[in-house]
This record gives sequence, C-alpha cells and structure tokens, in this order.
Amino acid sequence: MEYETAGDPITGLKWTRKTTEKVAKELRYGGINITAKTVGRLLRKLKFSLRVNHKKVTNSNVSPDDRNQQFEIIASLREAFANKGNPIISVDAKKKEKIGNFKNEGSAWAQLNKYFSVNDHDFLTLAIGKAVPYGIIDLMLNKGWVFVGTNYDTAEFSTDSIERWWRIGGKKYYPNKRHLLILADAGGSNSCRTRAWKYHLQKKLCNRHGLIVTVAHYPPGCSKWNPADRRLFSWISQNWRGVPLRTYETVLKVIRTTKTKTGLRVKSYLVRKQYVKGESISDAQMQELDLRPNKILPQWTYTLHPAKPLKDR
Repeated sequence: MEYETAGDPITGLKWTRKTTEKVAKELRYGGINITAKTVGRLLRKLKFSLRVNHKKVTNSNVSPDDRNQQFEIIASLREAFANKGNPIISVDAKKKEKIGNFKNEGSAWAQLNKYFSVNDHDFLTLAIGKAVPYGIIDLMLNKGWVFVGTNYDTAEFSTDSIERWWRIGGKKYYPNKRHLLILADAGGSNSCRTRAWKYHLQKKLCNRHGLIVTVAHYPPGCSKWNPADRRLFSWISQNWRGVPLRTYETVLKVIRTTKTKTGLRVKSYLVRKQYVKGESISDAQMQELDLRPNKILPQWTYTLHPAKPLKDR
C-alpha cells in the first residue's frame, strides 16, 4: 500500500487509488483472509475516506493582483449603477443540451412504478436538435430571461439576446435610462477578446437604442463568480434535473417554471435564427466603434457610446 497512498500535508488525511476490493485481494495474497467491507471499516479507522476531485486550481496566467483589482472595479461599478437606479445585468451561456429522448442527469419525484424511459444510447443522430441557452439576469429586479438558440452560441446570438431583452424588458422597467452595465465572463460568445461581441453591442444596443453600455468581464478562471451562473442557471439545472428534454417546448416550460424563495422569476424564448460561426470583423468596422477602455484594466472593462461620425469625435 505504501506506493498507492497519498496524504494531505495539512490535515494528515490519507487516501489510496485502490478500491477496498483490490486491497482485500492483495491482503488475501499475503495470507490474511478479509472482506472488502472489513477493509473499508479499517481504512476509516486509519483516517482514510472516500474523496472526490475539487475544482480549486486556477490555470490562467492572470496575476492575483489584477484579478483582485478587477473584482474591486466590478464592485465599484455595481454600486455606482445601483445608486443611480441604472440597470445591471449579468449574462452567460449554459452548456448545450441535446433535444430528444435522452437521459438527463439527476432525479425527479414521480409516483411509484412510474419513471421516464429514455434511449439506451445518447447518439447525436437520435437528437431532433440542440438547445443553446443564453441567460440574462437583472440584478436590480431579480428577474431572468433565457433565450434558447438552436444552432451556435456566437457573439451575434448573445448580443441579439441582450437587445431583445432591452426591447421586451429593459425599456419597460428602466424608462428614460441610458446607462447599462453588463457583467460577463472573459470567454465564450461574450469574450473580452472577441471583436464581434463589441461590434454588435455597438450596433444593436448603442446605436439602435441610444444606450451607453459599460461591460465588465470577470477575469479568466473566475466565471463561477458571475451571478448569471450561480443565481440563474444553477436553479434552472436543478429544476430540470432528471427530466428528459424531449422537445424545445419542454426546455422552455422548465425554464419558465424556475422559481426561488428569494423571488427569482424567469422567462424563456425560442430563437430559430441560424447563426454563423467565425464571424470576422475588419479593422475598418472596428473604427466605427466609439469604444472607451477603462484606464486601469482596459482589456476587461470598457464603455461603448452611441457612435458619432469619425469627423465629429
């Protein structure tokens, strides 16, 4: 067992790669007749226990100082926008889901002898489509909107979702407000490095609706701090746990019925528009943006204003 044992240098907790059955088998080879159950009991007495992996190691190249400073910037922006009653939204895309008679992890309450019968294999050829949920949570009102796409999670899809949110919700709840704060991850369709993300925000929100949009990205490796992840999608995932997502209507219905004790209510919409991956935005198109980066960490925080002709800037 010596070469199959590891330990925590702080707590002294030990663990082994071998199962109790394999340990019992090795001991029987040595002349000790013992069962796997007894091995488990003895291991617990020796301070061994079953352990799982914990996602705690950050693999980004971001320095701790920059990461901490960006969190301070986000906190400052949230306070400033909240004090003036301006809208603050957090956005994120959930993982794609196959639509069809597939197993969905987790369990759901059902009457005795009743259960969901699903395919024994998750072949993509059996899917009728895929769901691409893009979520928006209004942090001032604790309301959620989820736009379910049917093909790709692109920068245009994410900005279309935000623009639609503004038309059906933002304008209603924030009349006469021109400033919007968006909190987003540093990667994905709303990546801080994606030109198309900034370009479509400029065109669809700033120019079309006259909004001044400030975007603050969480540093790489810090997506779990994004409120859309933990305050919106975590509850949606719990709500459809164990329920096969057989149709798009099932997806939309489960999202709409997601509620929390703190008052979260969610609306959902199906987006059938087909998006193209790999959109390229030229240097000339980027010149059309009225993009004003933050002086401290410009790669993660910037503001877009309704564009004026270049000669008037």
